[in-house]
Amino acid sequence: MRTTGTLTDALGAWRARARRAGADTVVGAAIAAGSMAALGLFLVTVYFVILFVIGIGAVALPIVTKGVRWLCNLNRRAAGRAGVPVAVPYHPEPQEFEKDIVGWMRRCKWILTDPATWRDLLWLLLDTAAGMIGLVPAAVLYYALEGLAVGAGLWQPILDANGSGRWYCFITVDSWPSALLALAAAGGLLAAWLWVSRPALKAHAYFTRFLLGPAERTVLASRVRHLAETRSTALDTQAAELRRIERDLHDGAQARLVGLGFTLGAVERTMDRKPEEARRLLREARESSVLALRELRDLVRGIHPPVLAERGLADAVRALGIDSPLEVAVEADVPGPLPAPVESAVYFSVSELLTNALKHSGADRVEIVLRHEGDVLHARVADDGRGGADVGGGTGLHGIRRRLATFDGTLDISSPVGGPTVTKMEIPCALSSPKTSSS
Repeated sequence: MRTTGTLTDALGAWRARARRAGADTVVGAAIAAGSMAALGLFLVTVYFVILFVIGIGAVALPIVTKGVRWLCNLNRRAAGRAGVPVAVPYHPEPQEFEKDIVGWMRRCKWILTDPATWRDLLWLLLDTAAGMIGLVPAAVLYYALEGLAVGAGLWQPILDANGSGRWYCFITVDSWPSALLALAAAGGLLAAWLWVSRPALKAHAYFTRFLLGPAERTVLASRVRHLAETRSTALDTQAAELRRIERDLHDGAQARLVGLGFTLGAVERTMDRKPEEARRLLREARESSVLALRELRDLVRGIHPPVLAERGLADAVRALGIDSPLEVAVEADVPGPLPAPVESAVYFSVSELLTNALKHSGADRVEIVLRHEGDVLHARVADDGRGGADVGGGTGLHGIRRRLATFDGTLDISSPVGGPTVTKMEIPCALSSPKTSSS
């Protein structure tokens, strides 16, 4: 049984590698096809840049540039698929352009003052040669299949027609022994195809990242802009949280404590004359104090839940699942405590997602996975609801994204109509210390 299972696993691994090599071959062929169009797109763009410089071409230049950026972004995505992520380096587009010649001129100025535009043009020129590396997997596969066909018997009609054998991999295939050698060579090439496809794409991906990735100055400017936005978000969130606490205290516990003071004053006035009335007022005062204490506990729990401080993120999320009326399965692999602000952000984000699943998606079951790997906390929340969730459709998901952005975290949502909804969160963070709490 163990041998059968090992053989099945090996066959599955080879099938997966073959599928990946096939996909890489298709992507490589697409890259090569794009490189054939790159030179023409380069010449057209340069032509309209020259026209703009001499006073015409302002209308056509943005349209052509849109095509250039589309092709470059396709190659950035292809590089990311090969394991070499390439960030988009373009300057943010101004919010609005005038719908006249002044607007077109401003649009051209925005394009031409962006250093990424000129790097795109240089990449187009050089990719006419570098992009041909994408044909390597397809060429190896084609030559391997040709060898299999020749060695399997195609050499005979070739020999009959030409009077000489077929030349393949330094082998003249004109007999069955030489055909067997050709088959062996073709099999080796087919095996090499399985391993050469991904390195070929990676080589082109590194070339793409070198030219199409953001320059150091652009990275720093983007980082400064991101920090300014997240600082503003953090300040707004903190101010909103303080207003919420103030409102809850004013409308809840403070009002009850004020009422408790009036009740105790009434008890003091009626204690001698109406003892029964005084006892009733004391009972009301006791009930009011219990309610005030409960509201204060709820308020503290909303600021930082005690279970989060005492038992850590994994157990706090499990507690959320137990309290939820939905069927919640929690899988956690967090080998140590995380920074308290990060734990709080993820806890309240998961809580918001559970609330959305209960109120809006019609879900019955939710799966939550927490995993810390490579100094990054990964959280995945999936429900079996009707789907259709949209970050722009409400304040809840947008609030989660803003909360995570404060820690350079990301939120990714897949929610097709009909479901399921899968939300992935990632926050860069290191473990504080080895785990000491129970799990």
